Amino acid sequence: MPLSTIPTAFSLPTAAPSVLQHKQVNLNSNFGGSRRVAMNKIGRDVAFGVRSVSSSIPFDVPFPGGYEELLDQAKEATQIALKDGIQLMEIEFPTAGLESVPGDGEGGIEMTGSMQLIREFCDLLVVPEKATKTRIFFPEANEVQFARKSVFGGASFKLDYLTKPSFFQDFGIVEKVKMVDRVKEEDELFIVGYPYFNVNEMLVVEELYREAVASTARQMIIFNGELDRIRSGYYPSFFYPKLAQLSKTLFPVMETVYYIHNFKGRNGGALFRCYPGPWKVLRRLGSRYVCVHRQEEMPTLKEVALDILPSAV
Repeated sequence: MPLSTIPTAFSLPTAAPSVLQHKQVNLNSNFGGSRRVAMNKIGRDVAFGVRSVSSSIPFDVPFPGGYEELLDQAKEATQIALKDGIQLMEIEFPTAGLESVPGDGEGGIEMTGSMQLIREFCDLLVVPEKATKTRIFFPEANEVQFARKSVFGGASFKLDYLTKPSFFQDFGIVEKVKMVDRVKEEDELFIVGYPYFNVNEMLVVEELYREAVASTARQMIIFNGELDRIRSGYYPSFFYPKLAQLSKTLFPVMETVYYIHNFKGRNGGALFRCYPGPWKVLRRLGSRYVCVHRQEEMPTLKEVALDILPSAV
């Protein structure tokens, strides 16, 4: 469904919260050959070369009913962020189904799903003449080869990698790649795909931002990086001090432009954000989503799971 057909806002009644309709997603149809890559044919923005927004995005967009609607929402949110001059952006959502959580799908399948979604997202976001100025980073050199032979076959986007496997890869050791040497002068936009399998990948992303983005006019998007692992302390700071430091150095300058995190169980729901709108906590009631809380700053997952969702019963 085109984003322009979504209501511009939800009117919250005084006695009851707003209800968002949601339909079940068939993941196979989303990732199979029958799924179309939606192309936006409307006018173009001359500043960066993203496809222009057909109408101003509503501040309260609904929880998406499928991946096609999700990509439209993420595209328009990113366009606004790019025009606002935000240099570092995050896009995060589940790939094993819109109601899934990390781990529901097998890791390799989820990564392949993210690769497919990155291609469709880029086709929606970037005009053809700017494709060669868009560099897409995958975690390893092997994945770049796979991408060129499959999902990105025939595309003009520049494909690159964060790390290079070494002889000791089975022990978690990869070859250091100096990121400033990977970048070309004509590059304008970086998209970094799912840098979470190896803890070194996010450290390389921080290096890429610091050396090739921060003091330039370039902009960067981290796509499905599972950054909540770092935010929540999944990696103990005692053992991973450099990774934990990202919460103080990298994350404060990053804008989350599109985000979905699901919560299962008795108090099931989702934390949802579409820039420039607020963060919303949605309670799942069957096939419906009810907005029970909203705020300007991102709440922690612990706050949503233990405080906000239970208190909304």
